[in-house]
Amino acid sequence: MMHTDSNCSDGCYLEELLTTLFDSGGSDLHIAPDHRPLFRIDGRLQASDAFPTNISAEQVEAFANKLLGDDALPATQDSGSVDGAVSLSEDKRFRYNIYQRLPGFAIAIRRLESRFRSLGELGLPASLLNWCDLSDGLVLVAGPTGSGKSTTLATFIDHINRSRAAHIITIEDPVEYLHISHKGRIDQRQIGTHAPDFQAALISSLRQDPDVILVGEIRERETIRTALTAAETGHLVFATVHAPDCAGAIQRISSVFPADEQTGILRQLSMNLRGVLTQHLVPSDGPAAVKPGRGMGKRPRVAISEVLQITPAAANLIARGQFQNLYSFMETGSKYGMQTLEECLLKWVRSGFLQRSTALACTRNPKVLEQRFERELSHSHVASINNGNRPHRRLKN
Repeated sequence: MMHTDSNCSDGCYLEELLTTLFDSGGSDLHIAPDHRPLFRIDGRLQASDAFPTNISAEQVEAFANKLLGDDALPATQDSGSVDGAVSLSEDKRFRYNIYQRLPGFAIAIRRLESRFRSLGELGLPASLLNWCDLSDGLVLVAGPTGSGKSTTLATFIDHINRSRAAHIITIEDPVEYLHISHKGRIDQRQIGTHAPDFQAALISSLRQDPDVILVGEIRERETIRTALTAAETGHLVFATVHAPDCAGAIQRISSVFPADEQTGILRQLSMNLRGVLTQHLVPSDGPAAVKPGRGMGKRPRVAISEVLQITPAAANLIARGQFQNLYSFMETGSKYGMQTLEECLLKWVRSGFLQRSTALACTRNPKVLEQRFERELSHSHVASINNGNRPHRRLKN
């Protein structure tokens, strides 16, 4: 927990900024010299009337030192930036990145959820919890930065922690959600504090008798290779990857390797990959969005998700590198719990949380979504007629 001295005005000012971020329901706070602090609320950066003056370079450096509990300059000299997390109280926790720029330092702060949410609260299919019961294999959660990947993984880990006696190891940069051991045992390791990098932490975790391993992000070749080895040697591995959709997530993993290795990696993925979830967060704009207590900020955000379950047929497509066929396979795989982004968007439009124009702006396949809208209208018209709502005809004399 971060404490400030009563006579430390910079420390008190930083706490005021963090408290405002929390109370406003915003997701991020940006602090830079000679600028007012900016809060990201409902996906939009905006200043607050509560902080009308620019922050000086000296104040930003004081904030950085306060967060780190030490001099920020040497901490950022190697890579130019440093990550960490801080708590104001049990329900107010934040992730930060302090980075060098001209002039001086700047700070980006992300508000973290104070509790673990159910998949229903996150707007995700409840069937995804079936992945938590697996004994081995690799599960990928994909999406852009700020799409809620860490929140979803925290829900998975919390479910395993409460439902079975398993040894869970998380490898994160930084540790975002704090878990307490319940039925099993959970150990959380932070890069830079408990291990130098993801690869070293992942290799050492295999000697610590884990059942479940969470890797905050896999992007380097050797980390991916080790994660796949862990998955095929009897461990359940969860990991995140930056990709726009499920097929893109698999392509992203394989493309890290040289061309002559990709066939073997795809074969290994086809045997060990169990599922892929892609998610995006979009501010709701429908009439249903006015309901209180949903999401963050004044407008709730809805999760647009795509789900790929690895059936034998899907594994065959992956092994052959036929990524273009995965989309049509997901369209017909609803009985296995699969869905495309377009199917999810249609659901949110149907429920009143998204407008049609917003959904079309979110999809990478607008023609496909337009066809689904037209089909929906056509089905609604036919249903209306079948239910006796046929227009009255004037009878001839």
